[in-house]
Amino acid sequence: MRHARGHRGGALSAAVGVVGELLITAGVFLGLFVVWQLWWTDVQAERVHTQVLADLDWPEPPPLEVDDGPAIASEHRGEPPVLDEPADETVFAELYVPRWGDDYVTPVAQGVDKARVLDRLGAGHYPGTAMPGDLGNFATAGHRTTYGKPYHQVADLQEGDPLVFRTEDTWYVYRKTTHEIVWPHEVDVIAPVPGLQAGDPVPELTERLLTLTACHPMYSAAQRYIVHGELDYWAPVEEGTPIELIEVGVQVRGVEDGEA
Repeated sequence: MRHARGHRGGALSAAVGVVGELLITAGVFLGLFVVWQLWWTDVQAERVHTQVLADLDWPEPPPLEVDDGPAIASEHRGEPPVLDEPADETVFAELYVPRWGDDYVTPVAQGVDKARVLDRLGAGHYPGTAMPGDLGNFATAGHRTTYGKPYHQVADLQEGDPLVFRTEDTWYVYRKTTHEIVWPHEVDVIAPVPGLQAGDPVPELTERLLTLTACHPMYSAAQRYIVHGELDYWAPVEEGTPIELIEVGVQVRGVEDGEA
């Protein structure tokens, strides 16, 4: 009888040991997955974003003059030029946000497919919404964590902050107006007039709006953090650089280091 008990006790100890080793192994793999998800995806995405921006080969803004100061683009408030909506995965704009640092710039591509656009190319443009400068709602999405996290600091934006988009030939300077937190099904935030429900008639569009969407809270996709803005002015790239970028020393691509 004692021998049977000892045998059962030994088997139980062995089983517990095996389970413990499996749990430790699972913990190691889970830890490696977290490192990959929160760190390595950022490293990979930032490399891709840098290369994507370098490949644009757009004309440079006029150089900054040593004696006369920076070439500041004049503010245009008439009808802005508007691009046609491009094919999916086409990078058609750059986004600069002074509030997010003087070295912040991210590509903006067509589409919001997670694998093909948001995980690879930067921020994504919701198909069917307005293009930069157009009447209606120019709506974009971006990761708040992982994959380069272009909208990581979206909750830090303050009313009046500039959000500056550049296409090949034009700057569009938007300013933040409001923000809100919504559930994923509340897609009216990207309607031509935010809040317009599906099936409602679209009124005559008179405003040039902007919407940024990102997951909320941090490290969760339970809700969405929404920032709304409105176009302040636009300017041709050939005239110079928006004062909003020059004043805080934002490193505008195409302007030589040390001059911006």
